[in-house]
Amino acid sequence: MFEVEEWLHSRIGLNFRSGLGRMQRAVDLLGNPEKTYPIIHVTGTNGKGSTIAFMRELFVAHGKKVGTFTSPHIVSIHDRICINGLPIVDEDFTRIANQVKEMEKTLLETHDQLSFFELLTLIAFLYFREQEVDLVLLEVGIGGLLDTTNVVTGEIAVITSIGLDHQETLGDSLEEIAEQKAGIFKAGKKAVIAKLAPEAELVCQSKARELAVDLYQAGQDFALKVGNFSSRIESFSQLKISLEGAYQQENAALALQTFLLFMASRGERVEEEFVRRALKETHWAGRLERIRPKIYLDGAHNLPALTRLVEFIQGKIQQGYQVHILFGALKRKDYQGMLGYLTEQLPQVKLKVTGFDYQGSLDEKDVAGYDLIPSYGDFIREFEEKANNQNLLFVTGSLYFISEVRASLVGSDGTS
Repeated sequence: MFEVEEWLHSRIGLNFRSGLGRMQRAVDLLGNPEKTYPIIHVTGTNGKGSTIAFMRELFVAHGKKVGTFTSPHIVSIHDRICINGLPIVDEDFTRIANQVKEMEKTLLETHDQLSFFELLTLIAFLYFREQEVDLVLLEVGIGGLLDTTNVVTGEIAVITSIGLDHQETLGDSLEEIAEQKAGIFKAGKKAVIAKLAPEAELVCQSKARELAVDLYQAGQDFALKVGNFSSRIESFSQLKISLEGAYQQENAALALQTFLLFMASRGERVEEEFVRRALKETHWAGRLERIRPKIYLDGAHNLPALTRLVEFIQGKIQQGYQVHILFGALKRKDYQGMLGYLTEQLPQVKLKVTGFDYQGSLDEKDVAGYDLIPSYGDFIREFEEKANNQNLLFVTGSLYFISEVRASLVGSDGTS
């Protein structure tokens, strides 16, 4: 396993954006495993992981064997490739990685080396075929149109949100980013989109018309308000959503609409009792996750995600809580913009910044003017010792930071 991880990690940084020719050739050489199961293809600036988590629980509750491919991982690289929420085991991961490694020898006759993300995607495709899954929930890496995963033809494309992130790759405007996201729409198939900014929505509508895609829009074709879901297919009242944050109602609505469309397209029965239980029991590590009674972890790794977190924190402040924030990010992100936003929106909150054990994390010279904590572990321990019932700590920023903090707070048995 160590050798395989070394091989994979040697490919980090090979982020090619020159088209999908290499990836298409790779799946062809592997016998097109991605064509052996139906796929729901999910993109969005934020909310992808939570939406997939809701869908996974809905399908599993109805007896489906569900493959999920998500990123980045919070605990282990294996967590990116799961079946019914259970990560691929070492033995299978190593064996299938070696199949991909062998295939690449032929690929290199005509193409460049595969990147880290391409290799993981191929391992996932092969594993899901081998395990004979009923369907796959496939998360885009970046964007959509030119993303590694876009060699698939998804039965349903899902866009969870469109905001400004990865502008160096996707473009500087919401229209340009929407063009990339809507790039996963496939001719004659279906698409489900969140409530988007008008300019992004127009791009999606135009792309759907061009490709004869059946488009379902939140707020028009379906909605979930205060636990009440309504759509043309089915309605449910007084649903309980397990994940905290008002925006999780939006993610749950997208998941439920997509699930209902998939089931209806196959003439399969939906059980209300299973729907209720699935939405009530969905968990997603590191996304507004209450890891301890007084500590939340949230990978709000860009400004659009941070606005959602701030809304949630403001609600807690109105309830009388005293809030502390511990922030850790990578230098390549707009961390100054994020820190500025937190300071402006939450002036009464005690904001601390810290580094972590990942190349390119923030250090003292990056955050002049902010209170830098040398050890997040010591800070969290001290917070818990001194905290009263009205104190809350939000640990936020890079998902790599959240992953590291989570590992330090969760025991080896998975308990916190």
